[in-house]
Amino acid sequence: MLEIKELTKRFGTQTAVDHLSLEVPAGQIVGLLGPNGAGKSTTLKMLTGLLEPSSGTAVIAGHDLLADPMEVKRRVGFVPDSGAVFESLTGLEYLEMVAALYGIGAKAARERIEQFLSFFELGFDTLTDKLLGAYSKGMRRKVVITAALLHNPPVVFFDEPLDGLDANAAVGFKSLIQTLAREGKTIVYSSHILDVVEKVCDRVVIIDKGQLKVDGPPMELVREHGARTLEHLFTELTGGRDLEKRATDFARTFRG
Repeated sequence: MLEIKELTKRFGTQTAVDHLSLEVPAGQIVGLLGPNGAGKSTTLKMLTGLLEPSSGTAVIAGHDLLADPMEVKRRVGFVPDSGAVFESLTGLEYLEMVAALYGIGAKAARERIEQFLSFFELGFDTLTDKLLGAYSKGMRRKVVITAALLHNPPVVFFDEPLDGLDANAAVGFKSLIQTLAREGKTIVYSSHILDVVEKVCDRVVIIDKGQLKVDGPPMELVREHGARTLEHLFTELTGGRDLEKRATDFARTFRG
């Protein structure tokens, strides 16, 4: 469902993503991990057509990213880390606009929107009584998640999707992506919340400085590398050693 081939992105002399290659089958949830600046968001932006690769390519749902970008965009959903929306629209206007862009009829769009409202336990007036610019961060996130899934894409990319969601919504979202995977959708889940990734992802890919470090089921990776937890493995692979000592040394600076 997703085949990445030597995908590379350079910004001037800086290489953000360095010859990344992966294959992801249908029905799998892949956790994309890495420290800040590792190339996670850049990778997702290339795969969704927001950035053009410097070299390499990807095949998504049977369509080449460079040769057939519009067909790729029809088959992917994307929740960016920014949660950006058109702030001068109501939530309903925004979602109806997204539905129209994907060719979803008004009746079908309204039915799907109402299904998501029910899932997030929201009243319909929530989408109509104020503009998106006045929404809370969590409410925006729910609208963006709904927009990404409205057209029922076979491949979905999530970049820090839990950011801003309350505890109940976060639990519901984790159940949602597991259900989507059981229905055959391919999920790529980029996050810094390692315990969530460990619980919901079938597979973990850790990148650092744009390069692939490890790839496999989280518990197998932990065992293979002799780590205590996924968090411990992550810090070992991405230069986070001696964090406790550094924190202790830093705390000493505040002592009288």
